[in-house]
This record gives sequence, C-alpha cells and structure tokens, in this order.
Amino acid sequence: MQSGDSIAVIPARGGSKRIPRKNVRPFCGLPMIARSIGTAREAGIFSHVVVSTDDPEIADIARDHGALVPFERPAALADDFTTTLQVVEHAAHALAERGMPSDHLCCIYATAPFMRASDLIDARAMLSAGVGANICVPVTQYPFPIQRALRLGEGGRIAMMDPAQMVARSQDLEPAWHDTGQFYFATTERWLSGEPVFGPGCVGLPIESWRVQDIDTPDDWKRAELLFAQLNPDLAGQAC
Repeated sequence: MQSGDSIAVIPARGGSKRIPRKNVRPFCGLPMIARSIGTAREAGIFSHVVVSTDDPEIADIARDHGALVPFERPAALADDFTTTLQVVEHAAHALAERGMPSDHLCCIYATAPFMRASDLIDARAMLSAGVGANICVPVTQYPFPIQRALRLGEGGRIAMMDPAQMVARSQDLEPAWHDTGQFYFATTERWLSGEPVFGPGCVGLPIESWRVQDIDTPDDWKRAELLFAQLNPDLAGQAC
C-alpha cells in the first residue's frame, strides 16, 4: 500500500432498534448499505471499502456489493452505547494487524443514500489543502434561525429561548449549521487520538439541505425514499 492511501470504513451493526435490519432493508431496489458501498467505490479514492459488522447477513451482502469484511466486530462494540469513534478506532487497529494500514480513514454511514462520490472527493481534497485540517465533516444549514427558537411550556405556553432576539430580523442572524450524518473523513492519526469529531482541526464541507435526511424512524425512511426517487428518475418502476 502506498503512502497517502485512504480506506472507507462503513459501520453496520445488526441490532438496529427503531428500524429493524435497516442497514440491509431494501431501499429503492437495493439493500440500504449497498448504496453507501457503491458511492464509496464510485469515488475512486479508496484503496479498500471495508464494512465493520457483527452480523453474518450484513457481511454477506456487503461482500456481494464489492466491499471487504476482513474482520468481525466484537459484540462489545455492537450495542446501543458504542460510539462511532470506538468503532473506527477498532477498525484502524484491525486493518493494521491485517497488513492494511492507511493514512486516512473515512467513516461512512450505512444509511447515507444522498451522499455523492463528489462529496467524498471534495472532503479528501480539503484535508490535502494545507489548512491544518485533519478531519472533514459534511454540514448543512438549519432551515430557520436557531437564535429565534421557542420553548413550549405547561399549558402550551411559549417563550423565546433567547428573548433578546425577539425583534431581530432573520436575515441579520448568523446562519447555524449541523452535521449531515453521512460521513467523517479524517487522518488515521486523528481517529486514534481520542479527540472528539468537532474538536480542533475539524473543517466543514457544505452540503445542500435538500439532500440531507436523517433515517432513524419509519417516517424518515418513507420520506427518504420519496426524495431519492424524485432525485433519481432513472429508478422509475423500482420499489421505492
């Protein structure tokens, strides 16, 4: 492996609760995880696309769609309390032990159908731009100024979180951003440092809000399929 190589790591445990088996559930004609695998491979910047899983079915589907499953994730790292940092740190060590070290690891979520290959390429470029960044996170703007958020109290009474913003014009307020929940691209050293994702050295890659959708509930899933079908008219006739 040449210096500077990047590996994509897709965490996909079997025990999802709110949407059972969501990582392999069919999404517009393909298992959900297959879309993340396909986008990662399309980017052409990864020496390997690796899936970290504790589940034999997920492992088989990942291999069928071109990913590697070179190790089994321990059960202790597949519960509801395991963090992304822990999963990627384990993957980094497991890959190195198998002769697959890399300078960069990109953690890609299995439920990221709106991620584009160009997003991954742009994130990798930001890490190489010489601006002192060692982790890149895709972000998008909140649709409404968070400074004018309301609190809903007893009896339905409302009050402003920050009354000082009562008469502020929306256009005069600083835009706020949030993580899209699609991927984190970082140096392997950063992953192994134990630093939080949004710590020093983190840069944001702006993503259009119309292709950002959390997929945590059945309603989220249906909304995502409808949006995905609209953005991909070539899927006409497929089950979405």
